[in-house]
Amino acid sequence: MHHLIDLGWNDHFDQAFQRLHQKNWIPGRLSRETKINFTALIDEGKSLDVVVSGKLWHDARIDAELPAVGDWVAIDPGKPGDEPVIRAILPRQTQFSRKTPGKSCAEQVIAANVDIVVVVTEPGTDFNLRRMERYLSLIHKSGAHPIIILNKIDIYPEKITAKAIQELRSLDPETPIISISALHQEGIEALRENLNIGTTLTVVGSSGVGKSTLVNSLFGTEYLHTGAVNQVTGKGRHTTVARELLILPTGGILIDNPGMREIQMWTDEQTLRESFSDLTQLASQCRFADCRHGNDAGCAIRAAVSDGILSEERYNHFLNLENEIKQLNIKQEKRRMTIERVQKRSRKVQARNYEDRLDWERQQNPNKRSGHH
Repeated sequence: MHHLIDLGWNDHFDQAFQRLHQKNWIPGRLSRETKINFTALIDEGKSLDVVVSGKLWHDARIDAELPAVGDWVAIDPGKPGDEPVIRAILPRQTQFSRKTPGKSCAEQVIAANVDIVVVVTEPGTDFNLRRMERYLSLIHKSGAHPIIILNKIDIYPEKITAKAIQELRSLDPETPIISISALHQEGIEALRENLNIGTTLTVVGSSGVGKSTLVNSLFGTEYLHTGAVNQVTGKGRHTTVARELLILPTGGILIDNPGMREIQMWTDEQTLRESFSDLTQLASQCRFADCRHGNDAGCAIRAAVSDGILSEERYNHFLNLENEIKQLNIKQEKRRMTIERVQKRSRKVQARNYEDRLDWERQQNPNKRSGHH
């Protein structure tokens, strides 16, 4: 039987909950989302189907402010026979997000209150340093800690595995890299050592890299159906279809995610600079302060590319990311202006409806005074 502490409850959430001053409300952690409601895990191993209150829907300026799997919430159980309602979201400690796939600029919260994000890749067909760079940017922005899992080391030559590890270390020397064979249960213990009671992790990576097999290993059972991988393309079927929070038998909490095919940045210029601290340092050596790092004379970054110190690929990625964030900021501003217009229009409609109702009341009761209350 799990208790709140097994679900990740701590002083941060307890203090936030106490500040609500509602005796009949109970804390719960959202474990699953459906089209119409959520499932919340509560104390003593129990669960509830809960709905979001109208006020929370109304007050959310963007989708990211609505409840997400992993959130701790305050639940009003109501009277017997009532549907339990989410009245408040407790402040998140971390928020792992990405830009919504497609042309929208909305933020999609992948998981809330995650301590560790495990990025799974393999040394062969899936290995893409630029994609890994994007994952790490998203994770650092969220406040969680990344761990890189290099899976399938049993089917690739040692030389290829060693090269992949070397490139990953050059990308981020601080992030732990664990080489495993999920299929043969090799290296899993090194990951389990990071999972304490109340620690929440989520596993991300392309489809077909062995996420489901890794999750099966952590559970010690065939929790997920693992799909076959096309040996030509190296791609596999999605084997997880819904985001879900689960308690691991050996301690820790897993938020399981569908494979993320489209990784887009949800970040800002500050995070960009942090992700490319080596390039930022180089840029400070450029001859001109407004250097665009193209064909400008005295560009230290172009010089580093010419000297072979910096790869052309990483240089191009730096320029592309900067442009991507600029475009995202433009879209965000358009979204803000659109929401503002909609809200103004809504207020005008409400005011007009109110005046129409007053007119109707005057017509029904010509002898009765009617006015604003």
